[in-house]
Amino acid sequence: MPENPVPPASAPDRSAVRVLFRLWPYVRPVRGRLFTAALVAIVASCLSLVIPLVLKWLVDGPVADRDPGGVWLGALYLLLLGIAEAVLFGFRRWLVARPLAGVEARMRSDLYGRLQRLPIAFHDRWASGQLLSRGTTDLMLVRMFLAFPLTFLLVNGVTILAGYVLLLSQDWSLGLVLLTPVLPLVLVCSLFEGRYGRVARRAQDQVGDLTTVVEESVLGIRIVKGFGRHRSQARAFRELSERLRGTELAKARLLAMIWAVITVVPELAIGAALVLGTVQVADGDLSAGTLVAFLSTALALRWPVESIGFLLAMSQEAATATERYFEVMDAEEEPDTAAAPEAPRTGGPDGIRFENVTFRYPDAPEDAPPVLDGVDLHVRPGETLALVGGTGSGKTTLTALVPRLHETTHGRILLDGEDIARMERGRLRSLVSVAFEEPTLFSASVGENVLMGADDAAGEPELRRALAVAQADGFVDRLPEAAATRVGEQGLSLSGGQRQRLALARAVVGRPRFLVLDDPLSALDVHTEARVEAALREVLRETTALVVAHRPSTVMLADRVALLSGGRIAAVGTHQELLRSNEEYAWLMSGEKERR
Repeated sequence: MPENPVPPASAPDRSAVRVLFRLWPYVRPVRGRLFTAALVAIVASCLSLVIPLVLKWLVDGPVADRDPGGVWLGALYLLLLGIAEAVLFGFRRWLVARPLAGVEARMRSDLYGRLQRLPIAFHDRWASGQLLSRGTTDLMLVRMFLAFPLTFLLVNGVTILAGYVLLLSQDWSLGLVLLTPVLPLVLVCSLFEGRYGRVARRAQDQVGDLTTVVEESVLGIRIVKGFGRHRSQARAFRELSERLRGTELAKARLLAMIWAVITVVPELAIGAALVLGTVQVADGDLSAGTLVAFLSTALALRWPVESIGFLLAMSQEAATATERYFEVMDAEEEPDTAAAPEAPRTGGPDGIRFENVTFRYPDAPEDAPPVLDGVDLHVRPGETLALVGGTGSGKTTLTALVPRLHETTHGRILLDGEDIARMERGRLRSLVSVAFEEPTLFSASVGENVLMGADDAAGEPELRRALAVAQADGFVDRLPEAAATRVGEQGLSLSGGQRQRLALARAVVGRPRFLVLDDPLSALDVHTEARVEAALREVLRETTALVVAHRPSTVMLADRVALLSGGRIAAVGTHQELLRSNEEYAWLMSGEKERR
């Protein structure tokens, strides 16, 4: 089952406040509206504390004097206070809605941009569902926190403080009774905050795992159906769902416990104050209006006090979401250029040079042999070099080093005498075009998919030429809207051979200076392959190319062949030379299943 590659943040020194403070750069541009909204909410909340004072005046005045006019006037005051409070809270909502939607949009845009700049090794380690949940569910939790808990933790804190000042001013002895629950509530909330934060982290990680299963099942629906694996997939989904359900229930239990404590303890204090106040009224030490005002103030503070658990829970979830968001944002981007000075360039074109290139994956065990070990290879200017080797010999890895999809561990790669590690990545990838063995298409039109391989100035002539080279113009013209036809997700509405031809067209549409092809014809039938090879020969005359080949027909496109074996270059020569002189190469080209 998918697992989050980053362990849950359950360390005891984790500070929710410190984590949430990392949102400040996003909040700073809208701080004026947020502060205004908080001020409006404080005024609205404090208006509710004026109501008990009106009640005191009403009970001790018009009611005690049996003055109907005064009673109606007091009722009008209460109605106006209620309307003002509602209008102010509505105004607060309007103030924060638009800027917070903008904050969420900026964070999502930054996350997407960061994902594009992170190295391939990062994406190899991370499940896509974990990344999707960070860009959707987690950012929604952050926006909810900024819209409600962030404001109301402050608002309710000010309201509680102002309310207790009023309580003590009305009757200090009753006010002290209501202050007794403060210390136990602080201790309980402190314990709750840590436990709830750990459970919230576990729940959000499990949401990412569940998202991964759903995504993989949808993208792999043909495999699921073709092998009748719907029951096992449903079972895996059900197990993850049950695990998430258990975690959500644990969150609910914690929230119920804190809510019960925060509700019951103040209620007991209010009950004690009511009994004590009633005795004082009976003894003549306290007016009925003062007791009514005191109890009304205490009841007005119920929501600010009882909401503390709920607000702390939302804050913890937001802190966890923020932490998960910055786990991606803090990941080290793929380096653009090295800090060392640029090596001097040669006088003219020199093709592609691999000099003592060694590569091992960053997360590989220390005692594991490198994938590539001291590769020395030269693809001459204008030459097409075929790269041949057995499964696992490192062919695809070697080709991925040219556009710097991975960084070499040791050694260097030169393009026309220039070290690619000293080149800006954007410039490098404008010079090198790649077609991968597994073609990936996007949910866009055929033309848009192909023209991704060219600059913005490319248009219909370049598109038609590239489709013709890949022998894709025939089936494209038969599509409902020709090149404007949108392909399904990952191009699954097309056959494997059609997808591969479009990927090849994308690689050649920009007339690249250097071309890297990873077995680009593997999904084609022999007749289509022959036509593509004939057209591709014209393209290869204009570029320097490195082609991974598994079949003799593809090898025949090349001027020379390099045999890669055990991560090293074992032999270099023409196809006929290697057939005569190298037993391993002859076996690979023979198609025999067992080496004799």
